[in-house]
Amino acid sequence: MKHFDETATREPLAFARLVPALRTAFAAEAHVPPRHVHSIETAGADKGTVLIMPAWSDAGFLGIKTINVFPGNSARGLPGLHATYVLYDARTGVPLAMMDGNELTARRTAAASALGASFLARSDARRLLVLGTGRIARLLPAAHASVRPIDEVHVWNHRPESAEALAAQWRAEGFDARAAANLEAAVRQADIVSCATLATAPLVRGEWLAPGSHLDLIGSFTPAMREADARCFEGARTFIDTPEALQKAGELLDAIAAGTLRADAVQGTLAALCRGERAGRAGNEERTVFKAVGSALEDLTAATLVWQHAASPAA
Repeated sequence: MKHFDETATREPLAFARLVPALRTAFAAEAHVPPRHVHSIETAGADKGTVLIMPAWSDAGFLGIKTINVFPGNSARGLPGLHATYVLYDARTGVPLAMMDGNELTARRTAAASALGASFLARSDARRLLVLGTGRIARLLPAAHASVRPIDEVHVWNHRPESAEALAAQWRAEGFDARAAANLEAAVRQADIVSCATLATAPLVRGEWLAPGSHLDLIGSFTPAMREADARCFEGARTFIDTPEALQKAGELLDAIAAGTLRADAVQGTLAALCRGERAGRAGNEERTVFKAVGSALEDLTAATLVWQHAASPAA
């Protein structure tokens, strides 16, 4: 069984390659069972969550990701998310490779965010606001710049020093980036607001969102987590990555309970958008929302790219 470390996992997953691969994968057929979710509680430690996410396709690959989420790690100076990924031959069950699950998760999540924006953000969207400074948040400008003409980036974090540090990193990468001290003002000015946090209380409020803006919610993935309040969905066209989001996403459950969103009014999934079964943005003034909880199909797609890159003669 081959082993791909962080660098080897990252190299084949440039967004110019990964975003189109995800679009193709969502338009095709694959087998993606519901994820297994378990709470982890040990004496004297913060509560964590473990997710087990399998997927396989007729292309002959089977993948299983195990992801551990411990929000309390930030106080310890540790990442809140740790993941491993194993790729198998779907015809024999033979293990093929172990990959860096953290890198795989971060890049496929940012790529799915950009894929959603490719359908739902205005074609001239140039001002991106990122909430969060973690592994996924750091990748969002590059991901969105692969599908939209992003030339101005702001970042907000509840720890201002983290936002300042990330803005400096992005400037070194060539982005016009600044830390946002005032979240409300930053949201009001943004064309795309992308949230990649582990928040359990809403950060973005609906009255702050400008006409024509696109709200991208990719951080929360359990009913106890939420990044946006119920009013964010009022008057907006809402799309989800998979039907599972309606059971897992705290902000969707809140909005349905508050009456600002009906489950049957959700416009469609990423698969429906990629297959052309649902239309994306219909006009420059409408507000759109994309809510993702993550799909094992995204992991399998990314892992397959890594494996195929290593097997190619040019690799």
